[in-house]
Amino acid sequence: MVNPINGLPQIAVRDISGPSASEVHSKFGDSLKNAIDGVNNAQVESNEMTKALARGEVDNLHNVMITSQKASIMMSTATEVQSKVIEAYKEVMRMQV
Repeated sequence: MVNPINGLPQIAVRDISGPSASEVHSKFGDSLKNAIDGVNNAQVESNEMTKALARGEVDNLHNVMITSQKASIMMSTATEVQSKVIEAYKEVMRMQV
């Protein structure tokens, strides 16, 4: 007969099942859509500010240039992420099962 050891803390058992595959896919899709929407919104805002500057409605060139650079950086970041994702996908496809 085995006697329990007294004095040791009890370890709680956690549920390690995690989210289902469909939940992960949904969350990833939502995150990707939000990121693309953010890049698009930055591009639209930059275009609108540039047009307003050309029409003479905006006097602050500094803000227009900041908006333009922000949109440019977001676009180049999205492009880099896209190329890394494609590279990772190709690497996974090269793996032998």
